Amino acid sequence: MSTPELIWDLKTELGEGPVWSARERCVWFVDIKCRKLHRYGVDDGATDSFDTPDQTGFALPAEDGSLICGVRGGLHRFDPESGVFDLILPVEKDRPQNRLNDGFVAPDGSLWFGSMDDSERDKTGALYRWAEGELTRMDDGYGVTNGPAMSPDARTLYHHDTLEKTVYAFDHGAGRIANKRVFAVMDEGFCDGPSVDSEGVVHIGLFGGWGVARYAPDGRALGKIDFPVPAITKAAFGGDDLRTLYCTTARLHQSEDQLRQTPAAGGLFKVQVDTPGLPQNLIKL
Repeated sequence: MSTPELIWDLKTELGEGPVWSARERCVWFVDIKCRKLHRYGVDDGATDSFDTPDQTGFALPAEDGSLICGVRGGLHRFDPESGVFDLILPVEKDRPQNRLNDGFVAPDGSLWFGSMDDSERDKTGALYRWAEGELTRMDDGYGVTNGPAMSPDARTLYHHDTLEKTVYAFDHGAGRIANKRVFAVMDEGFCDGPSVDSEGVVHIGLFGGWGVARYAPDGRALGKIDFPVPAITKAAFGGDDLRTLYCTTARLHQSEDQLRQTPAAGGLFKVQVDTPGLPQNLIKL
């Protein structure tokens, strides 16, 4: 395992949702609070940034080359060629205080994502599945949702309530979940975005925990990857061999004095690991 390396010092307020695009050889990610979508080319370091219609929690690749984005108020399709966002489906018209947060594409091409109270106070967040044009609320009553992610055999789904510092596990099969249980409780920082490697180890960004925590499939803590900044929001596997973790970070909730001490906060990092991750799935439209 290598030392984390800062590769784009763009100082996001709330960098989130890194995702590897093998066909473009780039990493897409968002800055939720600054309403930006960013692209980093891994071969030449080329960068692009796009304004989003509102706070956007995730941008995940679809089969047609577009990105499906979790914009506050609904799912949007983003065309990288034109830079245009088009609304696909409104989400949570009945919960206007909410915004969408982290997301994941399952092996069957379905999109899973969560919502949360934008003020981070009330438990109005929920877990959703979008497949074949149908949106289904799968679970409810979260403060701040993060994830989900799945085990390599897709039989276990992980999903967080970040305010509770708790990672839950569910049995998963045929697009259904059951048997909700506590998988892990964080003792350093708050559990942020998760990713899973090919051996089933869950990698969890620690907001305020200075690293990426690693948990075995049975919930045992395996230590963490230390970072030079306090808020790691998510680590996603990428690169040709899927042995590079691309990690978003944040400056949110840090004082000016703290930011002077950690000037790289909000940057995009990478770190090499020994065990590869899982290929990025594409959303079926």
